Amino acid sequence: MDSFILTISCPDRPGIVHAVTAFLVQRNLNIVDSSQFGDPTSKRFFMRMHFAASASSTEATAEPPKLTVDELRAAFEPTAKSLAMDFEIHPASQKPRVLIMVSKIGHCLNDLLFRQSTGQLAIEVPLIVSNHPDFAPLAATYNVPFLHLPVTADTKQQQETRVLELVREYQIDLVVLARYMQVLSPMLCEAMSGRIINIHHSFLPSFKGARPYHQAYDRGVKIIGATAHFVTSDLDEGPIIEQNVVRVNHAMSPKELTHAGSNVESNVLATAVKYVTERRVLLNGHKTVVFN
Repeated sequence: MDSFILTISCPDRPGIVHAVTAFLVQRNLNIVDSSQFGDPTSKRFFMRMHFAASASSTEATAEPPKLTVDELRAAFEPTAKSLAMDFEIHPASQKPRVLIMVSKIGHCLNDLLFRQSTGQLAIEVPLIVSNHPDFAPLAATYNVPFLHLPVTADTKQQQETRVLELVREYQIDLVVLARYMQVLSPMLCEAMSGRIINIHHSFLPSFKGARPYHQAYDRGVKIIGATAHFVTSDLDEGPIIEQNVVRVNHAMSPKELTHAGSNVESNVLATAVKYVTERRVLLNGHKTVVFN
């Protein structure tokens, strides 16, 4: 059965849900699940709707006519235009293509590859890019191509230009920075706006920069955490997708804090990738709406 995900962002006003459901009813399409939110501050309305061909429409023939996403987009355009909607429609079965970038810390990379290989994440990983060669053997165990692209201050522009070429070549939908310890240039951030996720190894906005768990240790914190966010040209200040924390105590060393933190980082990043690739995350200015 054909199944699709519709996401909408538009100025809030009466009649939006009615217009969408009327569009579906006219085409004998059935709502599988739906989430919506009207933000009283930004005055915008957000919706995620999973819909499919109605079961009753499939009974008459053994092979009902296929719905195409292009036809649905074209048909919905007048409704969207009348309500000033930004909208997307995607096949629910479509697996987004994810480029993973990593440096020399591999727990998030390993976690994402394992979840993808076992079906916990409905994504395709056609390529891993790293500025160090360390995880080529790990990539090989999952049969994922690994490309070593070293970077220095002098070669940063060329390296990032190559990354953008790879995004086009491999038809990448999303870039995930799985502890990729390089600050991306404004050029790359702008070119991939809303399509790069980073895992920040602290509970933002605390303990930015290097050695966050040592900073946390020095301050005697009682919880540590991690934050997954969209990347912008403002370092570690992009819209937040997911956060989580774990309790710690005075007896834990910086090494033990790091181990505890790595588990949180892996879980938070995997959750953020799941939400984004299931099209559950909509941008709301500097914030996000997450239908989870």
